[in-house]
Amino acid sequence: MHFLIPFAASDSPACRAALKNLALPCLTRLLRLLEVLAPDLGDQHSLTPPHERALARAHAVPDTDGRVPWAAWQVAQDPTQPPNNDAWAWVTPCHFTVQSDTITLNDPAALQLGLDEAQALVAAMQPFWAEDGLQLSAAEPQRWLARGPWFADLASASLDRVVGRDLSQWLPSGSFALALRRLMSEMQMLLYQHPLFDARLQRGQTPVNALWVSGCGAWPAARTAQRAADLQVDARLRQPALDDDAKAWVNAWQALDAGPLQQMLQAQQRGADVTLTLCGERAAQRLVSGGSPSVWQRFHRLFERQRASHLLEQL
Repeated sequence: MHFLIPFAASDSPACRAALKNLALPCLTRLLRLLEVLAPDLGDQHSLTPPHERALARAHAVPDTDGRVPWAAWQVAQDPTQPPNNDAWAWVTPCHFTVQSDTITLNDPAALQLGLDEAQALVAAMQPFWAEDGLQLSAAEPQRWLARGPWFADLASASLDRVVGRDLSQWLPSGSFALALRRLMSEMQMLLYQHPLFDARLQRGQTPVNALWVSGCGAWPAARTAQRAADLQVDARLRQPALDDDAKAWVNAWQALDAGPLQQMLQAQQRGADVTLTLCGERAAQRLVSGGSPSVWQRFHRLFERQRASHLLEQL
């Protein structure tokens, strides 16, 4: 059993303040029973957040910052796709809020875009992408696939880095970054002029006015793309953290502690091998069954004063 929790700590001011008094009894007991491995340290400005680095390592995917080839890895698992060495990217339809000095990316999930809408937008865009030797398709409404040489070395920020934030410090870099920026500007003009823009406004829905590119890179055709069979990801903390909703974040944490973490604790006490990976915005901490307790752990077990919040504050 390997359980991974994204946004276990958040740089959201309200969530950071709530962490100080957060009581998580099952997590606290797990901290006393499991071996704490060396943390995966980073900072809040990395393009790939800690939980995506942890996911990449669990699935044996390269984890170079901003160049985790999630799209190519997804394609490599599709039995309808012939093996290829091409570069791929995820393209996410989204809405930018433009103010005098900032451009903010709103959470794309809030668009609730339908597949028919997505395919209509892609059909209008594809001729422009083809002019640059790129292919765009929409098998899913909110996660499209793009294929082409531009994405081979493009470093781009994960959506979980940019939602709700000013985009100025998160722009992609790489050989074709300027060309991509030009294409994205053209797509914004097309989106404003597309009939779906006004149709969604008339229905009281937020229109699509921009795109975000992420998960870029290639996956070698000769290499098998597999998923870690024992990995479970619980992302219930994500939305409250992105919304800076401390009450919902605390409630979600308490539900995690009383549910999956209590089950993990019971499994560990029965002798099962368990792994827990806690991810914040700067670092990830992995805890595993077995091994000798560290000096740090022995000290806190002796006095039984270790609180979960102490560890989470480091993430």
